[in-house]
Formats: sequence, C-alpha cells, structure tokens
Amino acid sequence: MADFETSGLWLCFLPASVNIYLLVYQAENLSLTRMQNTNLPNEGNKFQVRKLEITDKGKGFIELLQQLSVCDSVSDKQFEERFQELSAYGDNHIVCVIEDHSGKIIATGSMFIEKKFLRNCGKVGHIEDVVIDAGARGMQLGKKIIKFLTNHAHEMGCYKVILDCSVDNKAFYEKCGFKEKEIQMVRYFV
Repeated sequence: MADFETSGLWLCFLPASVNIYLLVYQAENLSLTRMQNTNLPNEGNKFQVRKLEITDKGKGFIELLQQLSVCDSVSDKQFEERFQELSAYGDNHIVCVIEDHSGKIIATGSMFIEKKFLRNCGKVGHIEDVVIDAGARGMQLGKKIIKFLTNHAHEMGCYKVILDCSVDNKAFYEKCGFKEKEIQMVRYFV
C-alpha cells in the first residue's frame, strides 16, 4: 500500500485482487473509487509466455490441463512421444505456457493452423485448451496467452483466428477482441 498527501487531499492505493481502488480522504469526506488506469502494475506483468518444453510435464502441465477437461494421467513416455509429434509440426501447432516463480506451470493454451483452399489457399488459426490455474486467475494471464496465440497466427499469415468457449467465458474472449459468430456443433466418439 502506497500513500501520499497532496494539497490537503490524502490518496491511498489499495490493491484488491487485480482491481486497484483509489481511496480519497478530504476533510470529512471519504470515497472509494475504482481506478480505470490499466497501465498500473499487476501480478501478470511478472510472467512471460513461452513455448512448451519437454521438461514441463514435471512442472504440473498435465495437472493444469485436468482443471480444464478430462485428462487422464500421461506417462513420461506418452508425453515425450506426443511432444515430439507436435514439435514436428513446427510453428503450425504450438502449445504455450506460463510458469510461476517456483517453476509451476500456471497457464497454457494451444493453437494449430489449418491450411485451406478457401480465401486464396488461406490459413486459419484454431485456439484450443486455454486454462489458467485456479490459484492464478485474475492476474491477466489468460489475456497474455490469447495475445501470444493471436499474434502467432497473425505472424503465420492466418486471415482469422477462431475458438470455441463456454457461455461463461464469452465476455472474457470479447475483451480479447473476439466476437460471437454462428454456433458450435460437436460429435464425440468416446
């Protein structure tokens, strides 16, 4: 908490989760206002997005995916085989992660690039498997993951990026620049 006095106005910056509030005390009046300045430092600025590494299985990567969907245990051999398979696709299929100061993987997302005949043999980026550890939510890590993946798609020459999400996550993706379009259909085999 930082505070300073200026012209009889006492200001106090209080972190409340990721929201920063401005507490203003002047004479007998006290008010609490949420600041809209997004340039204030936050926990998410400490973390960098990088591509998945073979050693990330031991850093909680599979356990993180289990917070998103069904993800049974994966042996070291299975992980290595899948990692090598995905690595062979180069920049056409990437998995990115963020790890915390202790080395634990706390955020991930992936993208594969579909090559099409439409749009002059264009390319589409498909974002999948975005999950932030329950203990690290609210630190803007999801936005970092999405920005990393959308920038990658743009750099790879994709004409659009698409993803599927739950209704609960719609507002988050809209904040990331996505808009609702059509509907999703699915047919599971298992």
